[in-house]
Amino acid sequence: QLQLVQSGGGLVQPGGSLRLSCAASGFTLDYYAIGWFRQAPGKEREGASCISRTYMTKYADSVQGRFTVSRDNAKNTVYLQMNSLKPEDTGVYYCAAVLVAGTTCPVSKVEYDYWGQGTQVTVSS
Repeated sequence: QLQLVQSGGGLVQPGGSLRLSCAASGFTLDYYAIGWFRQAPGKEREGASCISRTYMTKYADSVQGRFTVSRDNAKNTVYLQMNSLKPEDTGVYYCAAVLVAGTTCPVSKVEYDYWGQGTQVTVSS
């Protein structure tokens, strides 16, 4: 059974940091692009970042310079390091995977086939 299992998240003060993990179970991530998405209450799920199977990365303007996506294929895990967190970063964060032949990563959520269970990130003083 193909699964993405997320960990990390929680409550942090503004300016703080968190690291999210997304571990694959039942398949290897080597040939998959991974996206990180987030959904604030009452809002649409939006893309935050993605990483291709060739380690190319993309970031939304709102997180550029503060978030870093990385992957460790040996551990079958992708990470999202979030620094300088702001209250507007609050939401449920999801990782997602799609098998790709190319060297880029999709930014649209509709392109992704497998999703993690989501993890809550709350930035508040």
